[in-house]
Amino acid sequence: MEHKTATTALAALGHATRLNVFRLLVQAGHSGRLAGEIAAELSLPGATLSFHLKELAAAGLVTAEARGRSICYRAEFDAMNGLIGYLTENCCAGDAACGPDARCMPTP
Repeated sequence: MEHKTATTALAALGHATRLNVFRLLVQAGHSGRLAGEIAAELSLPGATLSFHLKELAAAGLVTAEARGRSICYRAEFDAMNGLIGYLTENCCAGDAACGPDARCMPTP
């Protein structure tokens, strides 16, 4: 992942509402959630949700698919995993025992 892509994704996730939307979509898995379901779950007006979904989509973190008269949104797991990889690629100077699944502890 490029630095610019990472900063765009982090900026999008840096807003509490967008982070909540993204986490909800991650929990939904590959089936995603309809816009109305997201709005109801997070108690958001449609226009507000639309604005935040647009920002997440522009950052490459969500995709949208029309389902009849509704839109289904899904988390982009490749982008999420790419961001996690970018943030941890040099963790602990490349120590194989370190990484997203390990508990990094500073040396005394």
